[in-house]
Amino acid sequence: MPKITLIIELSWNKLFKLVLQVPSHVLMGISRNSETMSLSPLGEACLRMDLTAIHEILEKLGYKDDEGAATELSFQMWTNQMQETLNSKKKGDAAFRHKDAKAAVECYTQFIDVGTMVSPTVYARRSLSYLMSDMPQEALNDAVQAQVISPVWHIASYLQAASLFAMGRENEAQIALKEGSVLEEKKNTTS
Repeated sequence: MPKITLIIELSWNKLFKLVLQVPSHVLMGISRNSETMSLSPLGEACLRMDLTAIHEILEKLGYKDDEGAATELSFQMWTNQMQETLNSKKKGDAAFRHKDAKAAVECYTQFIDVGTMVSPTVYARRSLSYLMSDMPQEALNDAVQAQVISPVWHIASYLQAASLFAMGRENEAQIALKEGSVLEEKKNTTS
């Protein structure tokens, strides 16, 4: 716990030092609702900034949360360019699996730049890869884009929280963490 030194000037112009122990979240005006908030393993990992745990959870989920996203292709769309796009996604997945963040970012960027298919999972994986590369602003941008594609996807909110924590934006991170928790709870009660 950080210590704060307060200097109090009394009327007879003598200075006294008073050392208080005050939690940093109190000094910063941050509510610690996460302590009372029930978080899933993914929410806990984002709160702790445990990128390894986040990676393991995203790896286990695979692409099942992309259901409903525009990922189905018609027969006419199978061209060489489409095959290259799918190959860049597969290479990105392999790099992600092996925690090669730089290669994952490059491959997922190739996939995204073509723009033929939209995948919130690809944005989420690239977001985590950016976090692993110490690029939290880029990670936040991708987490926001994943939420644009899939507005009720809790993983996008959790990744926004992790990105915001990495940037030291505690208040916003707590809000995103709470939002992720609420969305995940809704998903679990409707499943």
